[in-house]
Amino acid sequence: MPDRDDVAYFGAGPAPLPTAVLQKGAEAFVNFENTGLSLAEISHRSTTANKILADTKAALTSLLSIPDNYEILFMHGGGSAEFSAVVHNLVAVWVEKRRRKAVADLGTDKDEQVIIEKVRREVRESLRLDYLVTGSWSLKASQEAANLLEPLGMGFTNVAVDSRESNGGKFGTVPPEKNWNLTPRRSEGGKGSAFLYYCDNETVDGVEFPHLPNCLDRSSQDKDDEVLVVADMSSNFLSRRVDVSKYAVIFGGAQKNIGITDVTLVIVCKDLLSSYPSPSFLHAVGVWSPPTILNWSIIAKNNSLYNTMPIFSIWIAGEVMRGLLHTHGEKGLAGQEALANQKAKIIYDVLDRHPEVYQVVPSTSVRSRMNICFRVRGGDATQEKTFLEYAEAQLLQGLKGHRSVGGIRASNYNAVPLKNVEKLAAYLEDFASKSHEGTKP
Repeated sequence: MPDRDDVAYFGAGPAPLPTAVLQKGAEAFVNFENTGLSLAEISHRSTTANKILADTKAALTSLLSIPDNYEILFMHGGGSAEFSAVVHNLVAVWVEKRRRKAVADLGTDKDEQVIIEKVRREVRESLRLDYLVTGSWSLKASQEAANLLEPLGMGFTNVAVDSRESNGGKFGTVPPEKNWNLTPRRSEGGKGSAFLYYCDNETVDGVEFPHLPNCLDRSSQDKDDEVLVVADMSSNFLSRRVDVSKYAVIFGGAQKNIGITDVTLVIVCKDLLSSYPSPSFLHAVGVWSPPTILNWSIIAKNNSLYNTMPIFSIWIAGEVMRGLLHTHGEKGLAGQEALANQKAKIIYDVLDRHPEVYQVVPSTSVRSRMNICFRVRGGDATQEKTFLEYAEAQLLQGLKGHRSVGGIRASNYNAVPLKNVEKLAAYLEDFASKSHEGTKP
């Protein structure tokens, strides 16, 4: 039976966790800090649970230098639930902004039905949600938005870019910003979008934005022209520095770089949390109100404890975060970013040295540092099966590509140690050389 140190695991999620966190977690699962209780048993409203929430928020705030005007939420449902939450909450914010303007324009003494009719008309004529579709997850997010808004009609979800259109029907690129079909802003004679969503790193397709797109930088926008930028960072969260102030919302499932399943982190600008109209007003203008369990404002008011949260999972996330702070010290995420880049470069360098054997899926400029996707011998099924079988024999595990696209995927998350990356690189070299010779690796 192999020891944990013998296995090099590259699964895309659930992902590997630091061994030290797992060992400490095993103790906490049975008897947390000599209380005689498991962390899976304690009340989520206890002093202990509230301290765990506060400590985890503090660690995340330190890592990302989160400004005071942002709230950290712990949610259920993974990133997929946030596909819905983003639409429900930010459409509500958009409606409230129109309601307040209608009241200002028409007067506070105006009959509410007149206000409702004005805003209802604006919803039909002006509500637009922009999506950058660069991979499987952003595609799912845009489809969820279209489904939620379908009762209003068609055309409310604007796919500003679908990268398959310029790449032979497959994901693997991010077209230049000048080719994006964003909803025109006020300065461009339009009315702007309620928000713009993009997935910072596409887990399935191995596509990662190298940085926040220039046209979405809030610091260079007029207040009336400002776009609320929403980023799904589920699979590259805490792998590099991020200027949180340039985003309205950042969210991510925990099971990649943060911890175990059950927890979704949401970082949201506090100004948005106080900008919801009443449910009755939303319904009157034809928009669903956010379901309570997805309502960011309600979750924030209840310190993420509106219902029973998985305190053990939140504690694990906090341990991972504190581990990063301890490991990198004053460097913080700059240190983790350098390590992630180093590990990714080791693997890509080997792949690029043997183009006749390995073909990296995404374009060079948008290669993911987290999910390295490639084919063996142009996607030859027999060769890829052989590659995976020999890798498994050497305890290189979790390398099979997503079922929807096939191929090979090596996920280079934070907890994957450098020695495991070096082991994979050695296997890649060996397989390539033996492939030329026609012998077994």
